[in-house]
Amino acid sequence: MSESLSVPVLPEEAVPKRSGANGGWKDFVAGSLAGAAQVAVGHPLDTIKVRMQIGGAAFSGPIDCLARTVRNEGIRGLYKGMASPLAGCAAVNSLLFWAYSYGKFAQTGSLDVTPTLGQIAIAGAGAGIVNSILASPVELIKVRLQVQNSTSIEASATLFRGPVHLATHLAQQFGMRGIMWGFWATVAREVPAYAAFYTGFEFTKRRLAQALAGGDSSKLGAVPLMCSGSVGGICYWTACYPLDVIKSRVQNAAAPPRGLGYIASAAKDIMKEQGVKGFFRGYTPSVVRSIPAAGVTFATYELVMRALNDAK
Repeated sequence: MSESLSVPVLPEEAVPKRSGANGGWKDFVAGSLAGAAQVAVGHPLDTIKVRMQIGGAAFSGPIDCLARTVRNEGIRGLYKGMASPLAGCAAVNSLLFWAYSYGKFAQTGSLDVTPTLGQIAIAGAGAGIVNSILASPVELIKVRLQVQNSTSIEASATLFRGPVHLATHLAQQFGMRGIMWGFWATVAREVPAYAAFYTGFEFTKRRLAQALAGGDSSKLGAVPLMCSGSVGGICYWTACYPLDVIKSRVQNAAAPPRGLGYIASAAKDIMKEQGVKGFFRGYTPSVVRSIPAAGVTFATYELVMRALNDAK
């Protein structure tokens, strides 16, 4: 792009202090609750997104995918694979928010210094790398359960009762490779995704704090925080969506890949079969889902952190 986004420099007294100034165990608690809220709000649309990614041209669009899923499997079909992210969300999101807070501290040297948006992006990217360790197996289980019983998608002949059954099967059949299936594809997605996620959130939160709260973000209510989170969610998917398509395809393959070349190989296959459109199948439900899901995630995190910091 020939033009860069101009970000206003706030005077020191107007720079909003972050809500979770103490970090540590509080990031784990707030992050786990935020993750649970995100899964509860966003999982049905996530199922539509994954089925469109893997099903390719089998669906004419998200409405068709939704209608056929409900018709063939009932409402429960939209919640397939939910147990995996719900059970893992405490660990995944607590680790994510802790790593993000630590990344900011490592750059500024103090929890009382407000980081620049560039530092926010670096901290988010680093948190994405750390988060991949837990996110990769959780996403693997979720993706493979979400496509079970879909008549339009080629899936495993074995029907799994839930995440434990599937995880046990993968471990027995492929060993550790079966559990960390698609790890590097997850890393490739998480780095740009969380750099954009946190930057979009912080940029919007700071602008809203200027407009509504005299520059003090700790005075923002739930609605402005949800709006900021929604912008972060849109930025997340816009920054990483083609890589998410590749990850879903890799994690639903017949066997776990070897080496690092599988990411480029999967991209070539998608391009050959579906063209550029193949990298954006399911993008619309992802963005629609991110508006409430990311909004609830960040609002929950910020408000829980405030409550924990104010507790005596």
